[in-house]
This record gives sequence, structure tokens and C-alpha cells, in this order.
Amino acid sequence: MGKHGFLRNGLILLVIAVFFLPFLPLLIWSVAQGWFFPQLLPEWTAQHWQQLGSSTSRVGEGLMQSLAIALTTTGLSLLVGLPAGRALGVMDFPGKAVLKLVLLMPIIVSPLATLMGIQFILIRLGLSGTLLGVVLVHLMPTIPYMTLVLSSVFANFDVQYETQARSLGASPLQVLWQVTLPLIAPGVMVGALFAFLISWNEFLLTFFVGSGQVFTLPMVLFTLLQGGNNGLVAAVAITSIVPGLVFLLIASRSLQTSTALGGLGNV
Repeated sequence: MGKHGFLRNGLILLVIAVFFLPFLPLLIWSVAQGWFFPQLLPEWTAQHWQQLGSSTSRVGEGLMQSLAIALTTTGLSLLVGLPAGRALGVMDFPGKAVLKLVLLMPIIVSPLATLMGIQFILIRLGLSGTLLGVVLVHLMPTIPYMTLVLSSVFANFDVQYETQARSLGASPLQVLWQVTLPLIAPGVMVGALFAFLISWNEFLLTFFVGSGQVFTLPMVLFTLLQGGNNGLVAAVAITSIVPGLVFLLIASRSLQTSTALGGLGNV
């Protein structure tokens, strides 16, 4: 291994260590019975994970509802963000800069500034305290991220690929599925990752719109924090991290595959 390879591997290990360092206290507290000065190491126990297993009804409900909300929000954000991002990235029209600024408003402005009005509308529609209402309010921050990411992707997209495919007899659906989506797949994965993580970790919007009837994993954590059981809180927090890491690994693998295929296509 050369000097550059050694430095590169060392830098990768350093980045991984820095990334996982904040989670080390959670991992220790999840298996610690007590940790008092001047003890160098805590007293180990599996009690907190056993408590997590015995309270699977609450944690399981939060996990399943969080997954359902996050996946649905990601899918709907993609359905809206794909055509919107294409329009912003490919087309030139009056007011384009203003429209991008409007898209940024839900990200720039505090959610509390618009939440009251949105909640009033959802109450009138009978959607307050429902999964659908929470999904709709989660679209407020996720659609701008998805649209802006895809608009950047389409800004560098050559529409001649689609024109050539159509000239060879491909239908619009075939062009979308076999030409457009494979070329923009890395951008789609990045946008989907942002949307999933934002929805998965959202607490404030879920707390107000869910009205205590939609119980996601962040809501479970908030409830457990009131009890003061740090070990159980740490165990649930580690559990809540796992789906995000799995989605991140899937997105990373898809990005690597797309890059490799793109490199082969240029050979």
C-alpha cells in the first residue's frame, strides 16, 4: 500500500470515527446499569434492551407508523418533485427565480409560522390526528428539498437522449423508465434520502397535527424522556437510528452502482 493509499484509508477511518463518536454515549448508556465517579467503566446490564423488548407494543407502533409516514411522504414528494424539478431545471420562464425563492420559504421560515393556519385547515377537513394529515404536513419541508435537488440534476440533463429515444420509436413511458430515470437516478436517491430522513425525524409537525393520536418513534422518545430512564431512552434512540442508516446504505450502494454504470456507458 502506497503513501497516498495509507493516508486515504486513515482519512476514511477518521471520518467514520467522527461520525459514530456522538452515538458512543448512547451505546454505553443502553447497556449500563450505573456509571458513577470514580468508576472508569459502568456496570453492564441488558435490562434496558429487555425493557425495550417488553414494551414492543408502544415502540413497535411508533416504528411502524414512522416507516409508513416516511415512506409515503418520500413517494409523494418524488411524484411532485420530479415534474417540478424538471420544469425548473430544463425550462426557462418568467418568474423562475421567484418560484425558487417561494420553494425555499418552508425551509427558511420557522414551521410554527405556518403550522397554525395549516392545522386549522386540516381540522376543518377532518384530517387532524390522522396519518394522512401528518403525511400532508410532512410534505411541507420535503417537497422543496426534493424539487430543488432534482432541478439541479435536470439543469445538467441533456434532453437529446430522450429525443433520440423517441425518434427510435420509444413511447413516452419507455423513455421515462429506460432513459430518463436511469440518468437521474443518483439525484432521485439523494432527494429521496433527504425526504425520508426529514420525515423520519420530524417531531414538531407530528406533535401538533397528530394531536397525540399519531405516535411516531420521535414521539416515543419524547415520552420516555419524561421518565428519566436514560438507558431505555438510549436503547430506543439506537433503534430509531437503524432505519435511517439502512436507507443511507441503500442510497449509497445505488449511487455507486449508478456511477459505475455511467462510467461503463462512457467507455
